[in-house]
Amino acid sequence: MKAISYRHYGGPEVLEYGEVRDPKVGPDQVLVKVRAAAVNPVDWKCREGHLDAILDAVFPVIPGWDVSGVVVQPGASVTEFGVGDEVIGYCREDFLCRGTFAEYIAAPVRALARKPRNLSFEEAAGLPLAGLTAYQVLVKVLEVARDETVLVHAAAGGVGSLAVQIAAHLGARVIGTASEHNHDFVRGLGGAPVTYGEGLAERVRALAPDGVEAVFDTVGGDTLKTSANLLAPEGRLASIADPGVVSLGGRYYFVRPDPQDLSTLSRLAERGVVSVHVQEIFPLERAADAHRTNQTGRTRGKIVVTVGREEEEGAIWTRGEEGTLYSRSQEGTF
Repeated sequence: MKAISYRHYGGPEVLEYGEVRDPKVGPDQVLVKVRAAAVNPVDWKCREGHLDAILDAVFPVIPGWDVSGVVVQPGASVTEFGVGDEVIGYCREDFLCRGTFAEYIAAPVRALARKPRNLSFEEAAGLPLAGLTAYQVLVKVLEVARDETVLVHAAAGGVGSLAVQIAAHLGARVIGTASEHNHDFVRGLGGAPVTYGEGLAERVRALAPDGVEAVFDTVGGDTLKTSANLLAPEGRLASIADPGVVSLGGRYYFVRPDPQDLSTLSRLAERGVVSVHVQEIFPLERAADAHRTNQTGRTRGKIVVTVGREEEEGAIWTRGEEGTLYSRSQEGTF
């Protein structure tokens, strides 16, 4: 099968497009024909070796943990899914090797849920990792309650944009940090935007004079320290970016696969509670460009890679101001 892989750690240039071994389907797995895979910061951090201390790499590594696709073969013990079922998954294992940037993946059923019927495969691919991160931090770590005020950092990003929507659904008042050009986007998600940078604490205090009950940090560093000083008495602080949060009395969290949580997210998407904004779509063979775009740190929503669209080979899709996806290399809409 065709896939993206890398044989050693390095920059985007180590990503290779070509033939790799077809996956074997274990008893508790299903073979999924991949339609789309989202790019996450953890993908390029793994590629550069930043997670080598906690995850063994079995080279060549196929990157990618997010997937949307169609089941083509269930494993011997699988009853949850059948041939033709459309699924989404956060397909993380405890080592790096068999990722989602490929034509097929043998995915464990513990990582899968049914795809939201109202989302495209591209949108659905952006839901698992970012959505699970947002949901698990807000519900299980911060335990956000109705009428509380929550500060979400990088509110226009992949995790942040979903966190704003989920927190608003929980009945919280949401303040979201974002660049000024993303303020209308954050408002549309249900958050009150504030600009990054110097004076951030004062801008948050203007909206929440008594402090915020919860902070969801996706940035780390100085932003994390500022956030700790914005907490109301008994306020809670969680970070997915900086383990140093523990020294500030907060919680560091790494998302985990959970089929029940993922099914909850799928239902929320079908009810229109959460949506996934796809900024740009690349064909599989241009995954290196997708990594480069994500690595700039200026993504609104998600970057997605599609598989099996030979008729659009070489095309790059980008989001227009009105929300339609356009090809840079071909005329027409998507």
